[in-house]
Amino acid sequence: MINVSQPVLGAREAAAVQSVLSSLWVGMGPKVEAFESALAKRLGVRHVVAVSSGTAALHLALAALKRDERDQVIVPSLTFAATVQAVLMAGYTPVFAEVDRRDLNIAADDVAGLITRRTRAILPVHLAGCPCRLAELGQLADESGAALVEDAAHAFGSRYQGRPVGQHGDAVCFSFSANKNITCAEGGAVATNSGELAARVRTRRFLGLTQHTWERRGEEQPWRYAVTDRGYRYHMSDIHAAIGLVQLQRFDDFARKRREIARRYDAALRDLPRTVILQRDWDLVVPNLYVLRVTHGLRDALYAHLREAGIICGVHYAPNHLQPAFRVYTRSMPVTEGLAGEVLTLPLHPMLTAEQVSEIAARVRGFLLQATPAATETPACPALG
Repeated sequence: MINVSQPVLGAREAAAVQSVLSSLWVGMGPKVEAFESALAKRLGVRHVVAVSSGTAALHLALAALKRDERDQVIVPSLTFAATVQAVLMAGYTPVFAEVDRRDLNIAADDVAGLITRRTRAILPVHLAGCPCRLAELGQLADESGAALVEDAAHAFGSRYQGRPVGQHGDAVCFSFSANKNITCAEGGAVATNSGELAARVRTRRFLGLTQHTWERRGEEQPWRYAVTDRGYRYHMSDIHAAIGLVQLQRFDDFARKRREIARRYDAALRDLPRTVILQRDWDLVVPNLYVLRVTHGLRDALYAHLREAGIICGVHYAPNHLQPAFRVYTRSMPVTEGLAGEVLTLPLHPMLTAEQVSEIAARVRGFLLQATPAATETPACPALG
């Protein structure tokens, strides 16, 4: 089988984990602090708070916003359910936005029409690693007084207008789960230039304590601590941080390979009928996923064709406004629903060989050049690309 995604883990990560095990300090400690410092340096931000998952990062970032009468967060429907669950966990109401046909990211034109007096935050998702149009979204946030909280789970290493994703929003949330650009096996982080927001996230990630166990280890009475805020058990362990530190050292090689694979797909698939190549600049984007639009009702048949050949693809994502748990927040979303029937994620990870990429592309080409359209192509929506 050729997997749609898989982590790259080896002897260096194993040695880092063994070092932590040998130290007998496996909870949140010096490795987490080192990982946060390394991430902050890489991203060019003042503060990074490492947590247990990307979902925890989103929850904490939203919960750390100062509460007022505004209770809505604008979020794309075409994203993983975790983004929407985090909005609900933080006590907000999701308002679903359409996405742009060109890159599948949240459509600023639609966001502009959804902003009201109740809008507390705009939550763009950098789908597949391609940065959203942050200049437009940032302007909308500034004009409305809303916060800009980014879901950058796919976008570690990508850049927007020459600056790393992580520098633009009030808070930017990363995931380091097994299928991300770097992995800690499981983990996440909140990046921000706000010391106040970072302090609230730090306190809340460990049950509202002002000092966690490692920080109190040298005190005469380490059992004395203050609980100053509500909190969660969202901290990262040194085992996970040790893996992340090694992955950071390897990241430039990972990024180069991911870009090479994406460029090979582009070259092989660009002239195909019944497909749309998304707009992405591989000099700026480190792709987490390679998403292709397959039109004319052929997506499911192509998926089945590739799976039969041992090529495991994905679909990112099923629209959240149609999920049973979220239907109370639904609205008419023809663009998102149309695109959800077209998107197909081809395998992309650093372990893929050039021969495997060529085989995948050849099978996609062979199928689409001979396939009989099952439906007419969805008409374009000018307002959303």
